[in-house]
Amino acid sequence: MNSNPTIRFNLVVLIVLILNFITWAGKMDTAAYRADDIPDPYLWLENVTGDSALTWVKAKNAESKKTLSESPEFDKMKSGFLSILNSKERIPYITKKGALYYNFWRDEAHSKGIWRRTTFAEYQKAEPKWELLLDLDSLSKFENTSWVWHGAHLLKPECTRALVSLSRGGADATVVREFDLSTKAFVKGGFELPEAKGGLDWIDRDHVFVSTDFGAGSLTESGYPRIAKLWTRGTPLAEAELVFEGKATDVQVAASHDDTKGFERDFVVRDISFFHTETYYRKSDGTLFKLDIPDDSKFDVFREWMTVQLRTAWTVGGKTFPPGALLVTRFEDFLKGGRAFEMIFEPTKHRSLEGFSWTRHHLFLNVLDDVKNSLLILTPGEKGWQSAPFEGAPSFCSISVNGVDPEESDDYFLNITGFLVPSSLWFGSVGGAPKKIKSLPDFFDASKLEVSQHFVKSKDGTEIPYFQVSPKGMKSNGTCPTYLTGYGGFEISYTPYYSAIMGSGWMTGGNTFVLANIRGGGEYGPEWHESAIKENRMRCYEDFSAVAKDLIRRKVTSPAHLGVEGGSNGGLLVGNMLTQYPELFGAVVCRAPLLDMKRYSHLLAGASWMSEYGDPDKPEEWQYIQKFSPYHNLSKTVKYPPILFTTSTRDDRVYPGHARKMAAKMVEMGKDVLFYENIEGGHGGAADNDQIAFMEALCLRFLQLRLR
Repeated sequence: MNSNPTIRFNLVVLIVLILNFITWAGKMDTAAYRADDIPDPYLWLENVTGDSALTWVKAKNAESKKTLSESPEFDKMKSGFLSILNSKERIPYITKKGALYYNFWRDEAHSKGIWRRTTFAEYQKAEPKWELLLDLDSLSKFENTSWVWHGAHLLKPECTRALVSLSRGGADATVVREFDLSTKAFVKGGFELPEAKGGLDWIDRDHVFVSTDFGAGSLTESGYPRIAKLWTRGTPLAEAELVFEGKATDVQVAASHDDTKGFERDFVVRDISFFHTETYYRKSDGTLFKLDIPDDSKFDVFREWMTVQLRTAWTVGGKTFPPGALLVTRFEDFLKGGRAFEMIFEPTKHRSLEGFSWTRHHLFLNVLDDVKNSLLILTPGEKGWQSAPFEGAPSFCSISVNGVDPEESDDYFLNITGFLVPSSLWFGSVGGAPKKIKSLPDFFDASKLEVSQHFVKSKDGTEIPYFQVSPKGMKSNGTCPTYLTGYGGFEISYTPYYSAIMGSGWMTGGNTFVLANIRGGGEYGPEWHESAIKENRMRCYEDFSAVAKDLIRRKVTSPAHLGVEGGSNGGLLVGNMLTQYPELFGAVVCRAPLLDMKRYSHLLAGASWMSEYGDPDKPEEWQYIQKFSPYHNLSKTVKYPPILFTTSTRDDRVYPGHARKMAAKMVEMGKDVLFYENIEGGHGGAADNDQIAFMEALCLRFLQLRLR
């Protein structure tokens, strides 16, 4: 042994460091570990189901419940919310499959929910008679598992078999089981997948496409399937035929079957990133034909038609089309080399395409004009596509339309909802006037409230719109408790909606509700989103703070009475409001958030979001990412507003460790922090109506107490 004391000392230090490292690594989820991470004293909280972590969670949950839920006011609020969620007056939204209409429903007697169906004639009655197909409460009790409904895919045209997806506790990962609608039972020996992300898609009665966890190396770094196979009934899953194999760095791979009668065809999609996809047409011999379209566009087919919605400009067929445009051509012509696209929607500075839906002979376009909805009806003809407006929707409302059975008819369902307008469902057929067939009651008194839209300039001069719901004749003295929310990410638009919980629990109490339409979303099309990603991410935070400042400038409220709330990417948004603009807010509610942006890409589905935020492993990108990483921007010397973090142990999309670590770090700094983690619920945070009512009451009670 070497007798040099310096070397002996260094060896001892090295051994201690190694032992400390082993202990530290053992406390965390090995799937989340990376060797080049900076040591973090709160990493042990990333071990989602570890004893130490759950002990900490239970202690914080108890503290939050004692502070917020042990009062008559909370009990009354939660009870009211639960009665709304369980109300039999809610609209049972339906989907037509074959000759019948299907619905999934939760109420007081069915907390997990029931899957059921009826006829359209029966559905239009005040109290329809339903045929029960599957009772999740009974199934959960029988199998001793808290099942959460994730949908069913019926096999056409008979619609006697379904692939039912069930989630354990609300996670994104599901089990899939074949279900016989004639016997109302799962098929013994039928198609079945163990718990995983991915799923099955019918080809015919004896064949399905499958993307799932096939074992070591079969998942992407984001935790989704990178392999798609064709599985034949009666054969082991391990013997399924390979259809396509992507890369580990992809987001996911999936194969699907278009079951439109007379236009049956198969496709494979390889999601390279969240916004870049390769699409392949799978020929009858199994060979793949890569579609020559921009990989950042959105592709779709319906019968003979093919649509391409652009995110960036595209020159094709001798023409250049702008970002946000919707193009159409005939799919067979495209396969033969034709590139004669027709632009059926052209965006403007104030106008973007929110979505579209087919009927048998027409195409509905859902358009946003300064974040206000309107509908257009397009019809193909010998002279191209003709457009006509759809009239009659009320102001400050969101409208959406879906074809009832696009293969067979021009019937459609129209849904109308607004901050003060209870959601209503209408039925119509193109060429005639729609009629209202279902509507929500007035769950709160909106007669003393009013909606307005405002615009404020952000730091760089861009005008940012926001909606405000306030008491009529409100005095502008800065004392009104105000709930400000937004999202600003992934090209998702936030438009007006009816929330009985927000109305009864907040707006009717003399308070104000504000919805901000900041960059990063899709309110003004893809460029609105693109302008606030990666190195430009700070723009969405500047936008949101500009709205907050405008509310204060207009004396709607003041910092002491201004609360902010956001979830998921919106949780990252309000986390940045906390760290970058603490002086503007009196309270923060941060739900299911991303907060540690150094490690987010190595936690669960985080790798799939690098096209949104950037890659923190690249020093040049971490240089800008760290500026909007709330976990790294906390300071002991800054006075932060009180904050409530919520998350779910079963959230397998955004790691619950984000909220846990941020809360723990702030607690150690002596800040005003509450934390609550629901054991179930997945990314949505709740698995049934009782849990939803509790979580919503918890958040609103927190704001009531902190902003009054």
